[in-house]
Amino acid sequence: MKSRRTHPRTVIWFALALLLSLFAGQQQSIADSMPKEEFEQRVRDYLLAHPEAVVEALQAYDARQKQAQEDAAKAALTARAEEIFRDPASPVGGNVEGSVTLVEFFDYNCPYCRQMMPVMEQAVAADPQLRIAYKEFPILGPDSVFAAKAALAANLQGGYAKFHKALFEVKSRITEAVVLKVAANVGLDVERLKTDMEGTAIRDTVDRNLQLAQDLGITGTPVFIAGDQILGGAVPLATLTQLIEQAK
Repeated sequence: MKSRRTHPRTVIWFALALLLSLFAGQQQSIADSMPKEEFEQRVRDYLLAHPEAVVEALQAYDARQKQAQEDAAKAALTARAEEIFRDPASPVGGNVEGSVTLVEFFDYNCPYCRQMMPVMEQAVAADPQLRIAYKEFPILGPDSVFAAKAALAANLQGGYAKFHKALFEVKSRITEAVVLKVAANVGLDVERLKTDMEGTAIRDTVDRNLQLAQDLGITGTPVFIAGDQILGGAVPLATLTQLIEQAK
């Protein structure tokens, strides 16, 4: 990924803003009492003499931003718990009447989601009370959107589980052609599938999942939610099991 050079003056003023945010407002009065150029030069001289101050300010800023994001995600998790765990439009696996729900946000073209498929199966096999709520979260292009809509349409035919598993067993990219081929291979009515996946209900479900993920601060896949915890990335079975047990 290419990086762009930032103008030194921009760095100075950004660093200054960060530094000032760590102290009381009295420093601002100093800046107001002298010409901007003089104040800027003094700040530059100070930063050159004490570069560790910039590092500390950036670290404090990052920590503050991270905490704010975590607080916002926790608030959304509480406020939208019913939608997260019990949305009737979300396909369900495992024990549909289970006492603990594990939510998964995923994309069929995500290699880490594919890696987690057997881990999810192991988790279900190991816990008869585990309920899985699947959140189609297509963020890797139009092919992923097509696959997500097709999966939701497969759910209308009662074939979500086998279709979901079959898509993740494909070793190549999941394209529209691949989706339709897999649908036929697992015995779905492909013509009905193509009609159903264009319905407003399925489009609304995908859009709702995308908005929900944004509110929860979810930007990648896979992401798992259980209880009041959010866990991102491909993880071993032991870590996933710990998340589930904590939710219980």
